[in-house]
Amino acid sequence: MTTQAPFQQTLLDGGLRVVTERVPGVRSTAFGVWVGVGSRDEAPGEHGASHFLEHLLFKGTAKRDALEISACMDAVGGELNAFTAKEYTCYYARTLDEDLPLAVDVVSDLVTSANVAAEDVESERGVICEEISMHDDDPGDVVHDAFAEALYGDHPLGRRVIGSVESIESLTADAIAGYFRGRYQPERMVVSIAGNLDHDAAVDLVRRSFSGFPKHRSAGEIVRAAPEELSGVVVEERPTEQAHLVLGMHALPRDHDLRWALSVLSTGLGGGMSSRLFQEIREKRGLVYSTYSYVSAHDDGGLFGVYAGCAPSRVDEVLRIARAELASAAEKGLADEEVERAKGAMRGSLVLGLEDTGAQMSRIGKAALVHNEVLTVDELVARIDAVTPDDVRTVADLVLTRPLSLGIIGPFPDQDFSEALQ
Repeated sequence: MTTQAPFQQTLLDGGLRVVTERVPGVRSTAFGVWVGVGSRDEAPGEHGASHFLEHLLFKGTAKRDALEISACMDAVGGELNAFTAKEYTCYYARTLDEDLPLAVDVVSDLVTSANVAAEDVESERGVICEEISMHDDDPGDVVHDAFAEALYGDHPLGRRVIGSVESIESLTADAIAGYFRGRYQPERMVVSIAGNLDHDAAVDLVRRSFSGFPKHRSAGEIVRAAPEELSGVVVEERPTEQAHLVLGMHALPRDHDLRWALSVLSTGLGGGMSSRLFQEIREKRGLVYSTYSYVSAHDDGGLFGVYAGCAPSRVDEVLRIARAELASAAEKGLADEEVERAKGAMRGSLVLGLEDTGAQMSRIGKAALVHNEVLTVDELVARIDAVTPDDVRTVADLVLTRPLSLGIIGPFPDQDFSEALQ
């Protein structure tokens, strides 16, 4: 009896990549199609097109209308959904293992044969404007948009993925259909499948489902302009009871050699209840309910941010403490025991976060698309374990010494907070 590798990859004619991970002992499968196109790839006048298109693909294809798409998945207890990010879009389904053929057929049908009809554009326009309103009602979310704007300015990375009401209202059906035809190409896609499956059988399903992909499409190169490393403050005045802020700076691109060390640094500074920021700002002084640090990476850049939510009267003190902790880490890194604790937290979070097939599908799909490399869980853990305190000190000196930027939301009609960056 032969043992199947934990994951396998196959490159199909036309450039579509299929990566699978067999998970023994489960009765489910998760199927995803990852498209290497996101909001940063939108040209002027297309702001919000990637997310708008994500909605429209569920409105109907040549084979199924919107109700049939939903009903066939509901009938087997499956989950069908999608999301759009700044550099990619993902469409996915999670079903029982015996229903994998249905999941492959439905999701593949969406991304290859969606109608993108004019009447659907008009009806969905209102839905997306409501989604924008819902997002705008959560200042804890909006503050991250403000921080991105402070870091990137008018660059596409500084814009909201979802678009604005003005940009959504201006998008035409022809523009969105053209975006679909021009950007959704098999060579820009990765199919990822995880669960109780056989790789060769799964590849055959994908090959058949993508066989009708329009052959006339020609994928031109998508040129991504690198962002400038800006430093600034974006304040959005709102009569909120709590102020929300993100303080941070430009960081590392996703394939930088020190990216693992940066993740360890972020975990040690603000990744849990024992982290420096949580202890100093919440536990010792009681200034916030929530505070954390995080890292986000793109093809050609990234960011490091510290979030806090506090009473408006405490913003200056919270900013002062956050800056002091960042400066201390930049000068000295983290203590050896902090590094080991952060690495342990990352190992546990990684493994526990992969306890379902959906998470495993996402891990291998995103890795294949944006890193062009799929690592086993043991290999990922080894990368974490290899980080040393010296690596953390090196990356802290490299990143945390960069100019600060700030996004802030709250009742501040007359403050620009520029002194917080000095």
